[in-house]
Amino acid sequence: MKSILLLTGLLAAQGTTALAASPAVTDLLQSYQSQGATTGNADTGKQLWNKTYAAEAPNTQRSCTNCHTDNLGNTGKHASTGKAIKPLAPSVNAESLTDRNKIEKWFKRNCKWTLGRECDAQEKSDLLTFISQQ
Repeated sequence: MKSILLLTGLLAAQGTTALAASPAVTDLLQSYQSQGATTGNADTGKQLWNKTYAAEAPNTQRSCTNCHTDNLGNTGKHASTGKAIKPLAPSVNAESLTDRNKIEKWFKRNCKWTLGRECDAQEKSDLLTFISQQ
């Protein structure tokens, strides 16, 4: 109990808002660590989120923000179909990050589309940490 109070106090002192991670997030972060990832870093996750990657088509670039916007509290829009995408921020969308299988499914699809490959365990850890704090 003292460690929780200490952590809460440290986060408050830093001006950081801590959100309780869902069991799915906690489970996945542990899984990524068992695969060799270090503790997720939200700042690195934010950099990955905003980074642009070269796509296969000439003169095109992709980023997570293409579909999800740079504000995870906003509704996104699928780049190809135009279909609305619910906000990823758990503070806005209570369903976000609650299903381990869905998180893994979307990491696989979106990393392949954006980066041109699957994300590694460290990238997933950093991205998941960033998204879970929104």
